[in-house]
Amino acid sequence: MFQSARIKLTARYLLIIMVVSLMFSLAIYSGINVELNRFERFQKSRLNYSYQYQVFQNGTRPGQIQRILVPPPDEVDPEIVTHARTRIVLILVIINLSILGFAGIAGYLLAGQTLQPIQDMMNDQNRFITDASHELRTPLTALRSEIEVNLRDKKLKLTDARSLLESNLEEVKNLQLLSDNLIQLTQYQSGFEAKIFEVVSLTEAVDEAVKKVLPLAKAKQITIQQHLPVLQFDGSSELFTELLVILLDNAIKYSDKKTSIRIVAHRADHRVHIEVSDQGNGIEAKDIPFLFDRFYRTDASRTQSETAGYGLGLSIAKQIVEKHHGTISVSSIVGEGSTFAVTLPLKQKK
Repeated sequence: MFQSARIKLTARYLLIIMVVSLMFSLAIYSGINVELNRFERFQKSRLNYSYQYQVFQNGTRPGQIQRILVPPPDEVDPEIVTHARTRIVLILVIINLSILGFAGIAGYLLAGQTLQPIQDMMNDQNRFITDASHELRTPLTALRSEIEVNLRDKKLKLTDARSLLESNLEEVKNLQLLSDNLIQLTQYQSGFEAKIFEVVSLTEAVDEAVKKVLPLAKAKQITIQQHLPVLQFDGSSELFTELLVILLDNAIKYSDKKTSIRIVAHRADHRVHIEVSDQGNGIEAKDIPFLFDRFYRTDASRTQSETAGYGLGLSIAKQIVEKHHGTISVSSIVGEGSTFAVTLPLKQKK
C-alpha cells in the first residue's frame, strides 16, 4: 500500500515537472525559431540591396547622383539554419530527458519522505489496535470463562455466586482502568496541550502524589523518603501530580516488601531535576530502550501476579513530561533497583 502510494505520488510529481519543463522548452524553441527566421530574412534582403551614394565632385551639377554598387554578401546556406533548428531540438530533448531522470529519482525520494510520517502513524495505529485488542481479550476471556463455568454448576451456592460477582467486578475495574488509560494516552498523542501552566509547588505536588499511593506502599510495608528543596516551577499541577503517581506506583509494584523508595530533587540552571529510586529487581539493559513504549512490559513483570498492569503508565508519564517540554530517563542495576529521572524547565515559554 505504501509503495503503491509512493509510486503514484512520484508519478504526479513527474507529471507536474515535465509539463512545466515542456512549456519552457516550447517557449525557448519558439523564441529561438523566431530569431532564426528573422536572421534568415535579413540575410536574404541584403542579397537584393544596393547602396546608393550621392557623390558631389568638382564640375558636377548639384543633385547629380553617382550610383555605386556594393558587392552583395555571401549567401546563407538554408541547410545551416535547418541544422541549427535540429540541434536546438536535440539539446532541448536531452535537457528534458535529464530533468525527467533527475526528477524521477528526486520525486521518489521526496514522496517517500512525505509519506513516511503517514506510514508511521498508520503502523502506530495498527499496533495500537492490535495491542489494545490483545489486552482486552485477557480480562474478557476470564470473565466469560468464570461465568460459563458457574452457570453450568446447578448446585451454585449464594456464597459462590457472591465470590463470582466480586471476581467479575475486579475484572470490570481493570477493564475500566485500561479504557481510561487508553483514552488518556490517545489524547496526549493527538496533540493535547496543557491549556494553562500555573506555578507548581514541588513539595505540595509530591505530598499529594504520596498520599494517593500510600495505601499500596503500606500493604507492602514500603517507606517513601523525601529529600526536596522548596522550589516552584511552571507547569500543570494536575498532570505533574499524575506523573509522580505513575512513577511511585511503578516503583511500589516492582519493589520487594519492607524496602524504601526515595524521591530527591534539585535545581540545575533553569531546570528542576527529580529522581524516583526504588530497591526492586531492576530492569535488564535490553528492556530499557522500550520501557516507555505503549503496552510494553518486561518478561519478568509478566510472570508476577503482584505486578498486574497493562504497560501504559510509563508511556503516559513520557507524554506528560513532553507536554512540559522536559525529558525522562531511567537507569537500573539488576538486583539493586531502578531510578527514573525527570527534568523540567522552571519557566515555560509563553
